[in-house]
Amino acid sequence: MATVTRENLGTLHDKVTVKLTKEDYLPNVDKTLKQYAKTATVPGFRKGMVPAGMIRKMAGQSIFNEEVVRTAGKQLEEYMQAERLAIFAQPMIMPDDSPVRLDINNPTDVNFSFEIGIKPDFEITALKNQTKLNAYKINITDKLIEDEMERIQRRFGKVESQDSVTNKEDIIYCTFQQCDADGNVAKDAKSLEETVVLDKMPAKLQEMLMGKIPASVAVFRPSDVCTEEELPKFLKDPLKADEADANNYYLLTLTKIGLLIPDALGPELYAKVFPNAFVTSDSDFKEKLKEELQREYDRIARERFHNEIFELLVHTTNITLPVPFLKRWLKEGGENPKSNEEVENEFGSFEHQLRWQLISDQIIRENKIGVTRDEVMKDIKARVMAYYGMDVEDEAPWMDGYMEKVMKDNKMADETYRRLLTEKIFIALEAVIPIDINEIDEEAFFKLPDAHAAYHHHH
Repeated sequence: MATVTRENLGTLHDKVTVKLTKEDYLPNVDKTLKQYAKTATVPGFRKGMVPAGMIRKMAGQSIFNEEVVRTAGKQLEEYMQAERLAIFAQPMIMPDDSPVRLDINNPTDVNFSFEIGIKPDFEITALKNQTKLNAYKINITDKLIEDEMERIQRRFGKVESQDSVTNKEDIIYCTFQQCDADGNVAKDAKSLEETVVLDKMPAKLQEMLMGKIPASVAVFRPSDVCTEEELPKFLKDPLKADEADANNYYLLTLTKIGLLIPDALGPELYAKVFPNAFVTSDSDFKEKLKEELQREYDRIARERFHNEIFELLVHTTNITLPVPFLKRWLKEGGENPKSNEEVENEFGSFEHQLRWQLISDQIIRENKIGVTRDEVMKDIKARVMAYYGMDVEDEAPWMDGYMEKVMKDNKMADETYRRLLTEKIFIALEAVIPIDINEIDEEAFFKLPDAHAAYHHHH
């Protein structure tokens, strides 16, 4: 008769030993061997007529091993269910035990020792204490709307060719090649094509190019034309170079000069920006832009608020974890084993996510949150329709076939399920966390310290 014993190794960290007598597993070994004999194909024998001794010789030991381990696993599973043990990940076979020797010709009593990490009980104190959080409403100012209009005019504008570089707004089409001090390019030197507004180039290089015409060249060293601040950015892009290249010479060849002429405000531009809306006047256009900007900034502010909630709960909920077990699982539980150093480096962010997982699981249980297959389908469908600029009510005969394909692609359905579940978790939290809503302008909003840094600083 199998027995299971448990002893404590540390905080929420136990060793469970399963002791099997040979009577616990032998009947299953015989049963599986008989089933195997019915289906085995061996040259010279009809199916199901292979002698038992031969089957035992061919597959006996591996069937024996599998059955012993399976029986031990089943006993462990039954024990954990009876004890109502909620554990992390999977039980792991104890590393320091002398390996179990299994021999079909000498069946004996065997012991298996497993290490388990037990999930803690905890209270989400921030919710219990009604901790107040700041939320933000970003005001859409006239300046934001003007800037957006200007960006749209430029986006839909046309580029006109220019005879020479005369303006900081000029678009410079050029190539960069490594060369020597006299501008001689090596045979195998790569040529990098680049298109950049003059104003975005290092100030000294702008001066060198002013007045130049297409086909002009300039020889320079990044370290000579860049300030300390400009250098890293300029080396990375457009030169695709390293710090070590700062003193190399480069040949810049001007291939073309253009000037962006922004599109004029008017019904034609409005129709390009909002093809499905009837926008004819400047004031309608501004109103529509304001709506779009407000929607986008509300999304950004809400995302920040969700980060605040995440950090508050993760850092103020007192959760005890079986750290040694988790580190071992992180080291050995994945497809590729990790070194101790990798485990130490990754453990901080792993623990952060694990705490959130435990908290969100508790919120899901307490609020009976779930996501149905229909909700997943509906969400994917709405996103596809939006991508093609259609409304959910629009006729789309191709949609059924497309949805069938999508639901077979587990990745997309799974990602959608997880996203909807997360949204529902935050909706439940928004309903119970007291909020102070602060109106703020865009500039001040983006200067706010990020929630993660704030909590790491305080806790």
